[in-house]
Amino acid sequence: MENESFKARILLEALPYIREFYGETVVIKYGGHAMIDSALKKSFALNIILLKYIGLNPVIVHGGGPQIGRMLEQLHIDCCFREGLRVTDQATMDVVEMVLVGKVNKEIVNLINLSGGLGVGLSGKDGRIILARKMEMVVNKKDAPPEIIDLGKVGEVVKINTELIHSVQARGFIPVIAPVGVDEEGETYNINADFVAGSMASALKAKKLILLTDVAGVKDNSGKIISSLTRRQAVQAIESGVVADGMIPKLKCCLEAVEEGVKKAHIIDGRVENSIILEIFTRGGIGTEVLL
Repeated sequence: MENESFKARILLEALPYIREFYGETVVIKYGGHAMIDSALKKSFALNIILLKYIGLNPVIVHGGGPQIGRMLEQLHIDCCFREGLRVTDQATMDVVEMVLVGKVNKEIVNLINLSGGLGVGLSGKDGRIILARKMEMVVNKKDAPPEIIDLGKVGEVVKINTELIHSVQARGFIPVIAPVGVDEEGETYNINADFVAGSMASALKAKKLILLTDVAGVKDNSGKIISSLTRRQAVQAIESGVVADGMIPKLKCCLEAVEEGVKKAHIIDGRVENSIILEIFTRGGIGTEVLL
């Protein structure tokens, strides 16, 4: 009986958050170890389905870097990275689209459906959801002229068209979106999933943006997780070097989202089972939230 009472208290603790977020959209970037470990994959699907059943509208944007890398290796296609982004020629782009849209996307949809939900797989090309353009990268170097890097078919988001997503949501389905975009001439581009998720959250006027990562959150100099950051504090953390390496683009993605109207953005540890539920429906959460 004591155990059952504890479960009841947990549900009651979640009630204010369920009420606050009922009917709201939550965009979740799915990636990292949570996409590889079988138990975490199952946990992720159940978390998403629970959100849907209690009245939230989850939208999933997924990555697939390791899967792409393995397929390129199997096909003996050389690949390199510049500034953390995969240089994408036409052969690589064909593999990226095949893996993200044809394999990873459908695996996520199948997992959701088998767990009792209704997922629908989409790419950014469907309904021109993700209108893109070629990314122009210029790297400024100390005591040297700026370096212009040609990343090939790597794109950036110009616009998110939300009509198809709203249509899918209105019929009770959970959209699962692969970060492949298209330009006005029909050219296909590989786009960083974090950037797509941030743009998606802004366009959908989402209540929350959640980035699943392989770290516990943003940490201070002592290694302690920073539970909450304002825009000013986040900028200072980047400028002071407290935040470095791969966390910088994720934090910038969160900053852009909240500046564009998303209420809160979260960086959480996808290696923790039920991390999405813990972040949204408990007082303390488990990661770092970014807000204005």
